[in-house]
Amino acid sequence: MRQERREVKSMPDSAVVSAGQATPCTFMLASPRGQLAASGLRRRLRAGPADTLASRVRAFFAEEDDPSAPGLLTGALPFDRAAHDFLFQPDHVSDAPPAPAAAGPRQDRRWRVSPQPSRAAYEAAVAKALDLIRASRGEAEPLTKIVLSRSVLLEADPPVDLMALSGRLLGDPGAVRFLTPIGPGATGAPRHLIGATPELLVSKTGAAIVSHPLAGSARRSADPAADRAAAETLAHSQKDQREHRWVVEAILDGLAPYCRALVAPPEPELVSTLTMWHLGTRIEGQLKDPQGVSSAELAAVLHPTPAVGGTPRGRSLALIPALEGYDRGFYAGAVGWTDRAGDGEWYVSLRCAEVSGRQVRIYAGAGIVEGSVPAEEAEETSAKLQAMLRALGVDEEGHASAPSCAMLESATGVDE
Repeated sequence: MRQERREVKSMPDSAVVSAGQATPCTFMLASPRGQLAASGLRRRLRAGPADTLASRVRAFFAEEDDPSAPGLLTGALPFDRAAHDFLFQPDHVSDAPPAPAAAGPRQDRRWRVSPQPSRAAYEAAVAKALDLIRASRGEAEPLTKIVLSRSVLLEADPPVDLMALSGRLLGDPGAVRFLTPIGPGATGAPRHLIGATPELLVSKTGAAIVSHPLAGSARRSADPAADRAAAETLAHSQKDQREHRWVVEAILDGLAPYCRALVAPPEPELVSTLTMWHLGTRIEGQLKDPQGVSSAELAAVLHPTPAVGGTPRGRSLALIPALEGYDRGFYAGAVGWTDRAGDGEWYVSLRCAEVSGRQVRIYAGAGIVEGSVPAEEAEETSAKLQAMLRALGVDEEGHASAPSCAMLESATGVDE
């Protein structure tokens, strides 16, 4: 099985900063396709659910009467297809930002750390999901997979600097760095979604489309021999291969009506980030009508895939809120852009944090299938939390992970 590594050029932060801070409507995405930096809010797309996204995007560009306006919509889609998205036309767009100013030292800060749910509660939810999977055996459309996530809420003093946090996410060549506003929170304070995701939902360039789903994961090791063993175990895991195949089949089914040609390799590849191994499949297609469909429409059709929801889609999505006990918001949604011609790219919003004032909520999930072990799935979520925790300078138990992040306190502790 071939390993794949992607090189992502760093995107200088100064393209999207004002006096060193992100404005309430700053968007940036650094992907293998290129770099996009946008700031200011010229006009917002009327918010709505995923089912109406394609028509709203068409209407938005049809109504545009200013030829000098950027022909671009940027932003994010929430996990829940019925929830409202946050997309906007920026004032300024750049794909060649200037070099950033030198970064200052990381600030010392105090943290309050609250797992939501606790690790023990998460393992109990996994056990319940396994009961539901087993109980559905023999049904015409049995429940075969359900993705369960958990979150960690952190309160920072002083508040987190978004640009500094984004800069600390630069080091992973297997991930795509992003930052986008997602509208005001309950208190009215601006909210941003920031992260470094490894998963391409869909991109469109003219008639060409690409999707690169990931499903099936293993934690990496600092020991080279153990790391190779983890990769080989994942590559030959029937459980993970089965889970991955369901995701690929769902994406092929979703894209097929739009394509005159659609190709996927028969077996997945190993894809690595700094902390995880994944099984990945690069799907490529040619659209029947490139002018008649936008990247946003394709994203809305595919999202959420079984990689973040489950199989069958409708049944698993209906079960997730009660099992998880919280609203995912924009976690496991999609972040990206579409232009007037319909081209664009959308990434699954994973390895991310929602930041609002002093509060930072980070998320991670795992796919639950027959054969899953609750403790192992909880450990997988811990591994996936590491990218954001390390960037923040704190670990899941509330301990400093860097000398500059001393003086931590835990609000409730974290169950082991």
